[in-house]
Amino acid sequence: MAKRVMVLLGTKKGLFIAESDEARKDWSLRGPYCNTWPINHAVADPATGAIHAAGGNEWFGPAVWTSMDLGETWTHSSEGLAYAEGEEPVASAWSLAPGHGGLYAGVQPAGLFHSTDGGKGWSHVQGLRDHPTRPHWNPGGAGLILHSLVPHPQDENRMWVGISSAGVFGTDDGGKTWEPRNKGTRADFFPEDQRYPEFGQCVHCVVLAPGADQLLYQQNHCGMYRSDDGGRSWESIEEGLPSSFGFPTAAHPRDPKTVYMIPLNGAELGRFVPDARAAVWRTRDGGESWQDLRAGLPQENAYFGVLRQAMATDRLEPAGVYFGTGGGEFYASADEGETWAPVAGHLPAISSVETFVLDS
Repeated sequence: MAKRVMVLLGTKKGLFIAESDEARKDWSLRGPYCNTWPINHAVADPATGAIHAAGGNEWFGPAVWTSMDLGETWTHSSEGLAYAEGEEPVASAWSLAPGHGGLYAGVQPAGLFHSTDGGKGWSHVQGLRDHPTRPHWNPGGAGLILHSLVPHPQDENRMWVGISSAGVFGTDDGGKTWEPRNKGTRADFFPEDQRYPEFGQCVHCVVLAPGADQLLYQQNHCGMYRSDDGGRSWESIEEGLPSSFGFPTAAHPRDPKTVYMIPLNGAELGRFVPDARAAVWRTRDGGESWQDLRAGLPQENAYFGVLRQAMATDRLEPAGVYFGTGGGEFYASADEGETWAPVAGHLPAISSVETFVLDS
């Protein structure tokens, strides 16, 4: 059966949708949707066909937008996306993840919410903010945000979240209790004798390997890491990369040892691709070695960065790989990163990239 490929582009001025067939050579672009609100992250729920977009800011407030007709019409709701009276208010919805018949949302300031009715109403997962380390969480450059949401695909009681700058936390009991899972990840911005704290690391992106029970990959402010035990310990896999600093990570849809990432030149050096030459880096062996993939990407005067949620893969064979830049360029590869082509330019700054493949 023919496939229809949709790429959801969350931007600072609304959601855009790029579409192609399974060849992924010719693309159309439509949008912006969501009344040009700032959209931090958009996902599709394969179980329902719904598209959800997390957005807002201090002026708009938080909301999750939903389309049941592939982007033609939209509704939005902020019902329940609030902390108790007297607490710092929720400024924005930052991340989304469908799973086990529900929908999760991460917000700023960092917290977790759950919806069982497709994003119309939300309930606070109180256990995370009740963690005893919560009074000591500090914001990263974008604020105190919960940006990585990783529900376990089979076990509804297990989930991982990434918070800047508090670190990775995991639950095995459906969110009632949480534990920091940061052993082995550095915090170079702390004094030398405090470089490996229990929490406080600036995690940038966490993904679960396909078909894996506990194999996680993490791009951190201070390195690239792998965990074979559900985040209870981490091993550095940054050797061979041009920089220990970057934001996005994307897992291959079938091979648990294949991961993509985009290094940047450093936190204090401009945060653009090293030497202003664009490359996506890929490992085929779980981080033992890395290869730079450059064909079709600009190799001079490329002073762009790529944000933490702005890279994704699709489930086709061969897998497609996609990323969007802070300068509004959107690139696609239909051959697992071997070659690249620009799809769109001059968009608003791209905050997130996710894919949705349908049988047409």
